[in-house]
Amino acid sequence: MAERIKVDVCVIGAGSGGLSVAAGAVQMGASVVLLEGHKMGGDCLNYGCVPSKALLHAANVGMGWDDAHAHVRDTIATIEPHDSVERFEGLGVRVITEYGRFISPTEVQAGDHIITARRFVIATGSSPLVPPIPGLDNVPHLTNETLFELKEQPTHLLIIGGGPIGMEMAQAHRRLGCDVTVIEGAKALGKDDPELAGQVLDALRGEGIAIEEDAMAVEVRGKLGAIEVEAKDGRIFKGSHLLVAVGRKANTDKLNLKAAGIEPTRTGIKVDGSLRTTNRKVYAIGDVAGGLQFTHVAGYHAGVIIRSMLFGLPSKQRSDHIPWATYTSPELAQIGLTEAEARETHGDKMEVARFDFAGNDRAIATRQTNGLIKVMIVKGRPVGVSIVGPGAGEMITLWALVMANNLKLSQIAAMVAPYPTMAEVSKRAAGAYFSPRLFDNPWVKRIVGLVQRVLP
Repeated sequence: MAERIKVDVCVIGAGSGGLSVAAGAVQMGASVVLLEGHKMGGDCLNYGCVPSKALLHAANVGMGWDDAHAHVRDTIATIEPHDSVERFEGLGVRVITEYGRFISPTEVQAGDHIITARRFVIATGSSPLVPPIPGLDNVPHLTNETLFELKEQPTHLLIIGGGPIGMEMAQAHRRLGCDVTVIEGAKALGKDDPELAGQVLDALRGEGIAIEEDAMAVEVRGKLGAIEVEAKDGRIFKGSHLLVAVGRKANTDKLNLKAAGIEPTRTGIKVDGSLRTTNRKVYAIGDVAGGLQFTHVAGYHAGVIIRSMLFGLPSKQRSDHIPWATYTSPELAQIGLTEAEARETHGDKMEVARFDFAGNDRAIATRQTNGLIKVMIVKGRPVGVSIVGPGAGEMITLWALVMANNLKLSQIAAMVAPYPTMAEVSKRAAGAYFSPRLFDNPWVKRIVGLVQRVLP
């Protein structure tokens, strides 16, 4: 006989978003069941953000292959207790280590348990997408779920996919001593500002990474140690190991959405502005909601639905204030619209303020002058910011605050940053917007002249 459980909230998936909902809801007084059939912490802790950034750090400080992977394992092990079954049970969450599947619009089964809840939250995340390239099924290949368990060091790593994951892992493995070739069907880092992305690609090529663009893979063949990838135009790339990094797919297969009356989409689950599915009792958050696929977005979504679920207050998601970063050296960060997107959306109303890192004293002192910030501005407010350079992922945080609160550029210009810091770059970008309005304006000069004549 299955155990029947009745709670306020049932969370399906213990990745970043699911854990945030479970912890927040139970600490605010709701009864919570959390279902996870795989690993607590989800993709981010076990296969994504945490191990990839640990490997990048190890490569950047000159660790060898074995030490680098030991550092990855130690990093995961250090964070694991925060996401563990024991911690969440200590908070008061009922954790069931089984996959959940809907058996009706109001019930989920997980192993020998049937859960009825006032509200359900689908937070099942996503998995690496493996495209149907002829021959790939028969050739050993890696994804982000297997890459960090690789025991032997590749002599030549082929990477299909020139997005953030592909480029980060390309640089990490190059700095660990591997030859690396990136095979991209269109343009590498194609979702970012091409001017800034170009600086990253130039840096990576300067380290010896081969980045082959407009190289759509049409066939994979060979065996471990001798793999070939053939592109549509006939180019053939040879290597010892193959990493597939072409994107993600939402984890919905095990959910039995039809039984719950939940409508899927091509990219995940259909949700409205409040992240409710077509079943009003069920929310979907994070990657499975079909939008931006970042850990911090899942955490943001958790906050949106907690307001609605627990307090009955209206709460809507938005994405214009969501930043993202690629953690190569140099780093690449973006929030809002790129320059091209802003021009297409706002036309002549949009202005661009730029500031080069070479004009920053801290950058000069630390020999980190290769970098640029661009701020896209409409009526005195930023609609997008692009940054390339050391610490870009940290710098974009200020602009996330600005755009989340609809602040004006004048408020950035009024900010006082400690000297000398890289943070001054953002203030100088704001200054670049106001300088011509002040220094090249004849009316300003006339007013100043008049005031100087009348002042005692």
